[in-house]
Amino acid sequence: MAEGNGGNGHGARDPLPLMVRCPICRKPTPYQGNPYRPFCSERCRTEDQANWAGGKYAVPAEAPPGQDEEEG
Repeated sequence: MAEGNGGNGHGARDPLPLMVRCPICRKPTPYQGNPYRPFCSERCRTEDQANWAGGKYAVPAEAPPGQDEEEG
């Protein structure tokens, strides 16, 4: 059994923190208690916001009914 498996009733071990990968730099970072989550830092959060603002990311959408794709 791995160390740190708290909450299993087999001793008073500290639970392992939930770790996620930062979507920008892929660095493992704690999920809980992280003010920048899901990012690892303010730098990565700001880079993500810049990517959205600069048009690097886009949410696919359908054209409204009656609007041709060539008009848009």
